[in-house]
Amino acid sequence: MSFIKKNGFGILTCIVIASIATILAGLKLGSFSFEIIGAPVFAILIGMIVTLIRPGFASSDKLSSGIKFTSKKILQWAVIILGFSLNLGTIVSVGAKCLPVILATISTSLIVSFLMMKLLKMDSKVSTLIGVGSSICGGSAIAATAPVIDADDSEVAQSISVIFLFNVLAALVFPTFGRAIGLGSEGFAVFAGTAVNDTSSVTACASTAESIYGVDGILSAAVTVKLTRTLAIIPITLALALYRTYKAKKSGEKGSTYSIKKIFPTFILYFVAASVITTIVGSLGESAFASFYMGSFVKAMKWLAKFFIAMAMCAIGLNTNIVTLVKKGGKPIIMGFACWVSITAVSIIVQLATGIFYL
Repeated sequence: MSFIKKNGFGILTCIVIASIATILAGLKLGSFSFEIIGAPVFAILIGMIVTLIRPGFASSDKLSSGIKFTSKKILQWAVIILGFSLNLGTIVSVGAKCLPVILATISTSLIVSFLMMKLLKMDSKVSTLIGVGSSICGGSAIAATAPVIDADDSEVAQSISVIFLFNVLAALVFPTFGRAIGLGSEGFAVFAGTAVNDTSSVTACASTAESIYGVDGILSAAVTVKLTRTLAIIPITLALALYRTYKAKKSGEKGSTYSIKKIFPTFILYFVAASVITTIVGSLGESAFASFYMGSFVKAMKWLAKFFIAMAMCAIGLNTNIVTLVKKGGKPIIMGFACWVSITAVSIIVQLATGIFYL
């Protein structure tokens, strides 16, 4: 009861805003679907607008604790639940062909974000979040990485905003662009899965491509490639945890309590465990339980993970000053653009080199 009394109103506020954001993300305006924007982006925008209209709203005694809980713990729970959507067996079998493209694009984005950080003299945490968000899977990667590097809400908001901008551009431009340069249907699926960030934008992009190409299967293949990229969350977060520990010890700051045990992203282990459970159940064949699990249960977990991310983004938005965010937005957008262009180019080049391009 004490937990509910302390956090209830804040969590409920985030649930209400996330619900509104989810409804907005499901709307269509003619042929335009708001799915390419996604519930998390709507949630963070609504949160920032509420705070702009009512300054101090999120810091009130009734709300602050629950909003903080949502932005930290619910964000981690979202990543764990996301693991239930990953069948490692399917990803290994289908994603093996496109592995060189995935590794090349991930490496490129991380290298470019590091170089741009030095060139633009940007904050290292924002740079890291934009780098992993661009290279792995947008909001989900940022959700997993933020607790590991101890990024604050404004840093997460900046990163999400940049990722959102280039997600929308990719979803709108890539289907026509891919067809124009001669990408085959399978090649486009790999392209969408490696060069577009969030799953919602990959889905929108690949769905549009199926209409343009007149071919089914692009969507399912693109999502599989995207989910294969998601697995990179594991080594990236672990590497960042190790690096953060090393830097803390090297600095020799008095009173420093950093250790790999203290900052190890335990929730990533649960993410892996959820993936393993889904993989094991997926290997059970056509039993009633396996069919229910791989169908209804996995679908429900995907929805819940998205909703939890929307809740967390709402909490982050409520703690973010949108005016300050806009003023600081120039350099992060330049970095995001550099990552986006380089990933796009590398995806196409590696596909040409491996022969996937024309399939």
